Amino acid sequence: MRDAVIVEAVRTPIGKGKAGGALAEVHPVALLSHTLAALVERAGIDPALVDDVIGGTVDQVGEQAMNTTRYAWLGAGLPDSVPATTVDRQCGSSQQAVHFAAQGVLSGTYDIAVACGVESMSRVPMWSNVPPGSDPFGPGVAERYPGGLVPQGISAELIAAKWSLGREAMDTFAAASHAKAARAWETGLFDAEVVPYGRAARDESVRPMTTPEVLAGLRPAFRDPVFAERFPQIDWSVTAGNSSPTNDGASAVLVMAAETAARLGLRPLARLHAFAVTGSDPLLMLTGVIPATEKVLRRAGLGIGDIDLFEINEAFASVVLAWQQETGADPARVNVNGGAIALGHPLGASGTRLTTTLVHALRSRGARYGLQAMCEAGGLANAMIVEAL
Repeated sequence: MRDAVIVEAVRTPIGKGKAGGALAEVHPVALLSHTLAALVERAGIDPALVDDVIGGTVDQVGEQAMNTTRYAWLGAGLPDSVPATTVDRQCGSSQQAVHFAAQGVLSGTYDIAVACGVESMSRVPMWSNVPPGSDPFGPGVAERYPGGLVPQGISAELIAAKWSLGREAMDTFAAASHAKAARAWETGLFDAEVVPYGRAARDESVRPMTTPEVLAGLRPAFRDPVFAERFPQIDWSVTAGNSSPTNDGASAVLVMAAETAARLGLRPLARLHAFAVTGSDPLLMLTGVIPATEKVLRRAGLGIGDIDLFEINEAFASVVLAWQQETGADPARVNVNGGAIALGHPLGASGTRLTTTLVHALRSRGARYGLQAMCEAGGLANAMIVEAL
């Protein structure tokens, strides 16, 4: 059986997703073009050898419509003979791109594939693809869930209530994310993965001086009288400080068969070991990372203690803390260079951003196994295990 390996992984700095952010004036296609060009240049491969480019973008409308990945590849001046497609599995879109790329290599359909993602939340705000008054769910969902589905912030509050996660625990987790990210920048741990773009040289959302005490002063971000009546168990403790911000960014990884890498004289960073996708309760929505972790570990024949490093997307602090409670993962191995609460969460780019950070962290620490999982809207999750080489 063939092995699928990652031979290069890069990302842009993550900009604040609002006017004045370092990447706010950059067209998302141009942002991904820059990342793809850097990926090819760093790997030193002939881009005409790539069999397919699979990209993730969530709000596929406006400047992110019309197969963003294809035009990013062309915009980078790369061969027009190489095809590309854009997928949407919500926040896990570019992690799904990694799964598809690796599965294509493992099946023999591809020898070389690129998985990537981009989101400009400055230029294409969240929910831009849902016009006011439209119903993206349809009548069957309304019949199945009579009370209606809820926004992700409400799901984060329901998770906090179900797992008895207090405000202090979530704020402490968030402050630690900022501290770890700041330390990673100070010690050069991100240098190998980040390709600057214009005036964007570092992740803009990292706040080195953040403390639990500072975060304690923030108001709940999602308090709503309608949901308060419907869900009296909610304590309203999810804030902007213990949630991920809105951001702009792009990321990309180069996946190929191990024998192809050997033939081209390339040294792999990691082997793509196992994959899983799961569905879960669409009201809690963000808990899919728990069964996805269990499923991918079973497929790999590994236990939670075998994993050296975890990258669990920090959409909300409550998600990762609930996941830790259920899996028993060692918190010291989780998001060791900070997570999305500090670094940012440019939706379509986050999957390959986590992959990029994970494979470089495994190498810098001399570790072996890494597990990545992402919660996604609608009660979905992706998980995968990589093995450093």
